[in-house]
Amino acid sequence: MSIGSLLILPGDGIGPEVMAEVKRIIDWFGEKRDLTFDVSEDLVGGAAYDAHGTPLHDDTMAKAQEVDAVLLGAVGGPKYDVLDFSVKPERGLLRLRKEMDLFSNLRPAQCFDALADFSSLKRDVIAGLDIMIVRELTSGVYFGEPRGIFTENNERVGINTQRYTESEIDRVARSAFELAMKRGKRLCSMEKANVMESGILWREVVTEVAKDYPEVELSHMYADAGGMQLARWPKQFDVIVTDNLFGDLLSDVAAMLTGSLGMLPSASLGLPMANGRPKALYEPVHGSAPDIAGQGKANPIACILSFSMALRYSFDLGAEADRLEKAIEDVLADGVRTADLLGQEGVTPVSTSGMGDAILAKLDASL
Repeated sequence: MSIGSLLILPGDGIGPEVMAEVKRIIDWFGEKRDLTFDVSEDLVGGAAYDAHGTPLHDDTMAKAQEVDAVLLGAVGGPKYDVLDFSVKPERGLLRLRKEMDLFSNLRPAQCFDALADFSSLKRDVIAGLDIMIVRELTSGVYFGEPRGIFTENNERVGINTQRYTESEIDRVARSAFELAMKRGKRLCSMEKANVMESGILWREVVTEVAKDYPEVELSHMYADAGGMQLARWPKQFDVIVTDNLFGDLLSDVAAMLTGSLGMLPSASLGLPMANGRPKALYEPVHGSAPDIAGQGKANPIACILSFSMALRYSFDLGAEADRLEKAIEDVLADGVRTADLLGQEGVTPVSTSGMGDAILAKLDASL
């Protein structure tokens, strides 16, 4: 019996390579755990532009609205830099997020013990790190109007508008509080209320929402100070909630704390559908890495962990997500490494598919 429906969008660059390993994991759950999914596959980003002249075909968008979860690899590449902004590969991803109303972006930063020495930070600073950044995803400066490049007084002016409504802040704040309730019951909200009116409103609304979650300890921090504190002592945080722009920046800072972008997944969640499941898109934090595409060097772990997040948040299969994450942890403990994680003595270098082989072997051992 099918657990639910998945739309796979491998995308560009290393996207198809890392997604190939995810598809092997999905097949394993069907064969060994009797957890089957209705899987369909389509194009996004540059691949979609090459085929259809648009980074996301309307038919693909319609499919994404109907399935329980979308798994995306990566989009973009230098061959598309010459395209008009309106049809660049990244516009396909932004359309998915916007039209699916995926307003809550979950970006975990977790340091596996085997990789604690791989970070640029000291082991005692990074070992045991397990934080979650909740980034508002469908509003703010990336979507606000007016925007564009205009001519004023005989010179060009670039304009982007930071805009948030009370309801947009309220709903992402509630998603962060709900997540904090399931974790350490600590939430830090980050903005720039000292210089931005949108930051003042953000702080006021989050403070109001906190009244509905008296068990959660709420703190506030300016986003620039938050970036500094993430680099100084990241384990002081549990859940961080912030806006679209600051979330983009802070989540990439948190990503590098763990040593490699190739290790970090993300989930983008929206409002519940008729079946009660939230609309959801899962993707690795890393980009398309065109410089290593097709060489078997890409680390598939971030994409596999994105599927683990789908198991947890879209399909209520927390125990199976734990099983997959433990398999990854055991593989890393054995010293198995893709190219992005080399540099330590006594490790075993493997290709993209070699990492998939090792994880599947650990999954077999878990039965």
